[in-house]
Amino acid sequence: MSTSVLFDAPGPRAKIRNGILTVVSVVAVAAVLYGIYAGFDAKNQWDSRIWQPFLQAETWEIWIIPGLIGTLRAAAVAAVLALLFGAVFGLARLSDHKWIRVPAGVVVEVFRAIPLLLLIFFIFYLAPTLFGGGDYAFISVVLGLMLYNGSVLAEVVRAGVLAVPKGQSEAAYAIGMRKNQVMRLVLLPQAVTAMMPAIVSQLVVLLKDTALGYIIAYVDLLNTGFKILPSALFGSLIPAAIVIGVIYVGLNMALSALATWLERRSRRSRKTAAPPVVPPAAGMLGGGPAPAAPGAAEAVSTME
Repeated sequence: MSTSVLFDAPGPRAKIRNGILTVVSVVAVAAVLYGIYAGFDAKNQWDSRIWQPFLQAETWEIWIIPGLIGTLRAAAVAAVLALLFGAVFGLARLSDHKWIRVPAGVVVEVFRAIPLLLLIFFIFYLAPTLFGGGDYAFISVVLGLMLYNGSVLAEVVRAGVLAVPKGQSEAAYAIGMRKNQVMRLVLLPQAVTAMMPAIVSQLVVLLKDTALGYIIAYVDLLNTGFKILPSALFGSLIPAAIVIGVIYVGLNMALSALATWLERRSRRSRKTAAPPVVPPAAGMLGGGPAPAAPGAAEAVSTME
């Protein structure tokens, strides 16, 4: 007889009530969707004329694909830099040295507290002075995303390492490992798996936040698809907003799927088969010493 750990199996009344609630929820969602459809239809937003440009190859080649490339370019560079920033400052906040831990904490808290849009504005107006040349909009978007999301990821790293049971580090210290070895070989490999959902969520946020480059005229998907394209072709924002929204949803789902695959692969790679244990009595039947379990010598040499 199996029972649920989280809740008791529903009885006849509960099943009826759950069925009624399910039907009511489906009807409510359908009513909302129909209301949205009817509202758009009343304003002729489903007219084939204003959707026609999205069926033409030139629209994608000239407007949408270059904007998509700009979004992916900024997101990829910012994601790599944010992960490095988060790892460095997250581990720095765990340092035993106060002169490292305190400044790292100040940097993380300051950039985590500043609104990202304001941070991009600051960098954009300081970029000509700081960098002297280059694509100021791209630099501003990437640095803003790196500083903000990297600060959040630093807290994720710190929390992930602290979440590993203390017995793991104590056992590592007991066999003579140094602190950097404990962190690199024991704590971080276990913490990464626990941190993966939070890291993926933050990277999804980073990808969506590239749209803030719209405000400084960075050539991204939102700028070309939602600002330039409607004004250049048909002047209606609704079709452009729906198409761009669907593309963003697809990008984020692909990123989440990739992260899920990496997490599963990481879990599988860390699984090891334990060597079979031969009872001492089995080896003593012939009067000789018990045979060593297959792979035992290799396991011991690996530990050493």
